Amino acid sequence: MARSESVARWLSWGRRGTAGASIPMALGFEGVTQRFGDVTALEGVTLSVEPGEIVALLGQSGCGKTTLLRLAAGVERPSAGKVLLEGRDVSSPDRFVEPEARGVGLVFQDYALFPHLTVRENVRFGLRGLDEASADATARRAIARVGLADLCEAYPHMLSGGEQQRVALARAVAPRPGVLLMDEPFSNLDRRLRDVVRDETAALLQETGATSIIVTHDPEDAMRIADRIVLMRAGRVIQVGSGEELYRRPASLFAARFFCDFTEIAGKVARGAVDTPVGRFPAGGLAEGAEAIVCIRPQAITLVPKGFCLPGRLVTRRFLGEVDHVLIAVSGLDKPLAARVSRPGTLREGEDVGVDIATDEVLVFPAGDT
Repeated sequence: MARSESVARWLSWGRRGTAGASIPMALGFEGVTQRFGDVTALEGVTLSVEPGEIVALLGQSGCGKTTLLRLAAGVERPSAGKVLLEGRDVSSPDRFVEPEARGVGLVFQDYALFPHLTVRENVRFGLRGLDEASADATARRAIARVGLADLCEAYPHMLSGGEQQRVALARAVAPRPGVLLMDEPFSNLDRRLRDVVRDETAALLQETGATSIIVTHDPEDAMRIADRIVLMRAGRVIQVGSGEELYRRPASLFAARFFCDFTEIAGKVARGAVDTPVGRFPAGGLAEGAEAIVCIRPQAITLVPKGFCLPGRLVTRRFLGEVDHVLIAVSGLDKPLAARVSRPGTLREGEDVGVDIATDEVLVFPAGDT
């Protein structure tokens, strides 16, 4: 297939509003711990997901987010704690509900398609409660919704990785599950097509109405698709909130770093603020004399003509399309300030500039809060 055809197929999804609606279920975790030998993957996780809510589990590799997803699906059993569906315990040894009886759809990171079955047969696989004609019609509708109607009789090895992902999504939504779980659904997509697939997936989740949990390590994916984000670290929940809440009011330096690359400057709190070579910034209630880290977001910095604001020198300038990434040397700093500026005009590397810093884009944390 020519590349232009492949791209056109990626951009061509089925008509929105044609996915079957689900009856969403409440999903909960109470004090869930999971151990694998000496390794603790989850430690006392408690979380409630409302019916129809889309939640992103966000964190670095190995933080426990996929383990939590597999516990919800029933693929694994917790070492301690409970998994609840509609308030009912489905994970205790004496009450364990098998995956196929939970009403949960799961899209694995590796898609897990059956190589010996066609696209249509793969999607039909989970529709065992329907007669053959109804199952076939339901499968074809789900396949058409993800834009692959012309590939119904193709086998997985004949598809691109992205097309396999869409088949896996169709298979998961075809039975109209009350809960839909997706493990890193966009990680194998190139940046050019990622936005389209993410937006179409979000639209599909809204259409089905299923309670949805999406595992991702990409904060942009989480912010663009989820109602709430659950930030995890080392098997624990660090912070829960909307994308805007986590970005604007991170609970720790770790959380802040996850959503933005900062210029970080060490200092001490004196009279309620931290003095740095680039200015004085409120310390947000930190104790007098405490060691602190001042975090300056790239968008906090505006370049102005030399002689105004803080004096600096443009070290490097890299064109990124809508913005330029620049590094500015400032007296008293060991490393330059990093900034993203739009329309820098005729500025050249080595030129003297003025640096204006918006204090509302600067965060201050305790130095040990990592």
